[in-house]
Amino acid sequence: MPTSNATLITPKWILTLENEHILTNHSLVIEQDIIRDILPSDDARKQYASAQEITLENQLIMPGLINTHGHAAMNLFKGLADDLPLMTWLEEHIWPAEGQWVSEQFVADGTKLAIAEMLLSGTTCFSDMYFFPEAAAEKAADHGIRATFYSPILDFPTPYGTDADDYIEKSIQAHDRFKHHPLIDIGFGPHAPYTVSDEPLIKVRSLADQLGMPIQIHLHETAFEVQDALDKTQQRPSERLQKLGFFGPDVQAVHVTQANDTDMTIFKEHGVHVIHCPESNLKLASGFCPVQALKDKGINVALGTDGAASNNDLDMLGELHTAALLAKGVSNDASALPALEAIKMATINGAKALGKEDLIGSLKPGKQADIISIDFNHISLTPVYDPVSHLVYSANGSRVDHVWIAGKLQVKNKQLCHFNIQQLQETAEHWANKIQAS
Repeated sequence: MPTSNATLITPKWILTLENEHILTNHSLVIEQDIIRDILPSDDARKQYASAQEITLENQLIMPGLINTHGHAAMNLFKGLADDLPLMTWLEEHIWPAEGQWVSEQFVADGTKLAIAEMLLSGTTCFSDMYFFPEAAAEKAADHGIRATFYSPILDFPTPYGTDADDYIEKSIQAHDRFKHHPLIDIGFGPHAPYTVSDEPLIKVRSLADQLGMPIQIHLHETAFEVQDALDKTQQRPSERLQKLGFFGPDVQAVHVTQANDTDMTIFKEHGVHVIHCPESNLKLASGFCPVQALKDKGINVALGTDGAASNNDLDMLGELHTAALLAKGVSNDASALPALEAIKMATINGAKALGKEDLIGSLKPGKQADIISIDFNHISLTPVYDPVSHLVYSANGSRVDHVWIAGKLQVKNKQLCHFNIQQLQETAEHWANKIQAS
């Protein structure tokens, strides 16, 4: 029976992503943390007469955006080393900066900054691979955002750990701590095939099966990575991982700018999800993910921003705009990755990659109330022939007006509900001053 604590949301359009249709003259009902109902507005007002109604004039509501790959704490390195090749960027700038500055406090502060940016631009769920994942998870839990943290694993020491066994043990400890949290999950994050040897990869696979922990790995990010593997092992990285028994439907391969038919066959056979990070790949000149070819093979492709140090923002609407345009250019086909498919990459495809498609990624009664509204009251979105087209080709994160996660309002009228923005900016400037002075 309807209860008095229900909230009725009545926009101009509802994009459910349960089908290809846009609903008009409909309302969505939130009750506690779930979507209770979606029905014609006149019926909703009768059936839920005691509910609070929020009317969103000339706005569209849709599932919250899902950022399936990033390094949130690296927001504090945003703009630190731009316009450099990937390995120069990493080896001469980012890795030394991380060695000097990364700590639990750095991760906590950087993650909080990233969460604020993501919420304001409509991200309701993100996945992250970075050091001190428990510190990051605490911030996500504190601020009510849904997240999966892939605890990093490498063969060499960092400020976070000493060797692969140490990283793996820390991953398990983090998993045990958060395994009952309604918003937080912990997975294994072996960094890349060139930074993790065979034995730890085999161990990760075994433990992931035992504990039900997902896996995320950077894979085929550059042509150099693939050629270097061929020179050293006579195997492509995907072939090596397949022989190790590493792949499965719980594995997300990030970047994949270099994929031939052999790689795609392997991904398809094992149900591997590909995470596309177009803006980071473009900025670092890493290559182009063959999105349309992957989709034609039936491989699930989701979307991520990567870290803000190589993007340099966490705007998922901007990311799907870039993805849609890039797919057309790479495939030489203007019909590749149409608008609705691009939106799916940032919503339901991301949910599938994270194993959460039963909870989030579309608007459906019984699913979690992770919802955003997009404000079309702007000259750049006028006139409106097709709101889906505008979402991809005209909108950006600044048009996000409201954000709910698990039924809780996080952004209202483009303002964060639970952050002290001034304090957040002062903390970020404090870190920038320290880093710049070093």
